[in-house]
Amino acid sequence: MKKYCLAAGLCAVVLSFLGCKEKSNSSQSENSEKKIVVWSYSNELGNMIDAPSFGYKATHPDVQVDYSLTPVDQFTSKLDRSLNCASGAPDLFALDVSFVRKYIEEGEELLLPLDDIYDQIKDKMDSYPVQVGSHDGHVYGLSWQVFPGAVFYRRSLAKRFFGTDDPEMVQQHLKDIRSFLDSAKLINEKSYGTVYIVSSSQDLFMPYKGLRKVHWITNGNLYIDPAMQSYMEMCRTMHVNHYSAGVQQWSEGWFAGMNDTLTDESGKNVQIFCYFLPAWGLHSVLKENAGNTAGDWAMVAGPVQYDCGRTWLAAYKGTKNPDAVKEMIRYLVSDDDFCTEYAKLTGDIVANIHTQDKIKNTFTEPFLGGQNHYAELCEMSKNTKESLVQGSDQAIEALWKEAVFSYAYGEKTKEEAIAGFRSHVKGTLGFDSWVIE
Repeated sequence: MKKYCLAAGLCAVVLSFLGCKEKSNSSQSENSEKKIVVWSYSNELGNMIDAPSFGYKATHPDVQVDYSLTPVDQFTSKLDRSLNCASGAPDLFALDVSFVRKYIEEGEELLLPLDDIYDQIKDKMDSYPVQVGSHDGHVYGLSWQVFPGAVFYRRSLAKRFFGTDDPEMVQQHLKDIRSFLDSAKLINEKSYGTVYIVSSSQDLFMPYKGLRKVHWITNGNLYIDPAMQSYMEMCRTMHVNHYSAGVQQWSEGWFAGMNDTLTDESGKNVQIFCYFLPAWGLHSVLKENAGNTAGDWAMVAGPVQYDCGRTWLAAYKGTKNPDAVKEMIRYLVSDDDFCTEYAKLTGDIVANIHTQDKIKNTFTEPFLGGQNHYAELCEMSKNTKESLVQGSDQAIEALWKEAVFSYAYGEKTKEEAIAGFRSHVKGTLGFDSWVIE
């Protein structure tokens, strides 16, 4: 991240304008034993800190917490400036999966090692988040949550097309990619094109990403894993056969499919059978947009084991409060009482496996017709593969999705789309590239 810093001479000239002062962070030095500066891009972390009775403030009343919320599209720029200029840097900050490795991979330079915390709690923590938060033998980031991906489907439509809405039976129709495509064809034919298995083929990106065996970047070269090429072909198949409604993921139409208000180009109402969503998607996406379809949903593992989302906590290497900051991270990611209460309040699948085992059989979700989805998600989280997350993923995957779209919608041949992708990655990130067949 040094490339984001101004040269030392320039810094000296424009110091007062940039606020990049070569002195200790005043917010950290003042009342340092009692104050922790925390930055995040969502209110999730703030809610954990402020939760009555079991939140961090309630259980650590002697520590002052200065919490700041910045929109996610501005967050990394703000964090880069503060960390590189060593002025105004937060003691503790949240890192999203889309950019966590950008910081973890430069941990030695910028981040406070959390090895001692992890040694205390490792026997009860899911290993996958620690893999993502580690680099060169040190732990720099820890997460309180695990988010296995699943398929959330409409019970009424399952009865119509499969004769049952029972999750165990429906899973058999979605158990692998071949079964998923067979079901997509069945739904299309039986509904005469008025019901789509998914609203967007983009929903399938994270499942296919979960099938990868190779990082995007290995030994300085770009690899296109066969799973990513299979995803490209799947998107083409979904479009050509009208198995997908063809809307953009996270668009107004994508949400409309959750509450039966989606219409086709002629204005006719169409329905969506299922959505591929991570565990957090149930509460933050589906429940928020389902409207009168609430209670008509259920969950299955689907065709592919995948993981999506979550937030890591990391600390600035130059913090004046390393012990207090480490205690905050330890408490929020692993404390048994905190994790239990937080999971019950939010439905998060916590990374504390002791807590998982304690509470997983106590859940009943009315939105899912009374299903205990929590226990199944806990089991699914145990099958998450070794992390392939890298700091360059976000930029590369944005270019890959453009290439896939151009092929799926017939704008380019597959060869042209891949060649364009290679060229764009090399031009943007400087990596040479070839394809693993």
